[in-house]
Amino acid sequence: MKRLNSHGISKSLVVALVITLGVSQSGIAQAASKTITCYKGSAVKKVTTKKCPTGWSTKKPAVAKPTTSAATKSLSIDGTYKGTVALLWGETYVQVTSVKATGTGNVADLGELTGSGAAAPASQCDTFDGSATLGSGSDTIKVAFDSSAKGCAEDESAPTTVKFNGNAAVKSGTGKYAGATGSFKVSGSFSITKITAGTKESAPFTMTATGSIKLK
Repeated sequence: MKRLNSHGISKSLVVALVITLGVSQSGIAQAASKTITCYKGSAVKKVTTKKCPTGWSTKKPAVAKPTTSAATKSLSIDGTYKGTVALLWGETYVQVTSVKATGTGNVADLGELTGSGAAAPASQCDTFDGSATLGSGSDTIKVAFDSSAKGCAEDESAPTTVKFNGNAAVKSGTGKYAGATGSFKVSGSFSITKITAGTKESAPFTMTATGSIKLK
C-alpha cells in the first residue's frame, strides 16, 4: 500500500480552499453589486438590501399633472359701424324703431348690428335707452346702454345733427359668446330733418365702439 504524500495532500487542500473562497467571494461581490431603487415621495435612492427601508417603496410614484386654471379669453373690439337709423316722433318722445349697421375695423365676427331705443328729450341734451345685438347666426351678443348714455342735438330745432355717447355693457350672448361679459365705449351721430309728432324718417347712422369682451 502506497504511502500518502502529505505534501501533495496539503497542496490539494490549499487549491480547493482557494477555489471555494474565490467562488464565495464572487457570489458576495455579485450580491453586493446588485442594487434596487427605492422611492419616497419625490426622493429617490438606491440600496443594496433586498428590501427598501421602512417608508420607502420600489414602486415609482405617479407624476401628478399640474393643475392649470383655464385662462380667460378676451376679445378686443375697436371698430366703426355705419348704416341707417329709423325714427318715429311723438308729442314728447322719439322712438328709434330700428338701427341696422355693418361694422369695419377690429370687430371680429360681430360686424352686423341691429338695435332699437327711445328717448323723451326735455332739453337739447338728454339721456336715452338703447340696446343692440351684434353678430349673426348662432354667435351673438346683446348690449345695452347704461345710465351714462346721452344724446345732444347741435341745434334747438330740426334740421340738425344728434350726437350721442355712453357706455354699453354686454348683457348676454349666444353660441361661443354664451356667458360673455364686457363693455364698450360708444359714440356716434345721425341727422334729423323734422320733429313733428307722427313723423317717420330714416337717416344715415355712424357709431364707433371700443372695448373688450371676456369669453367664458
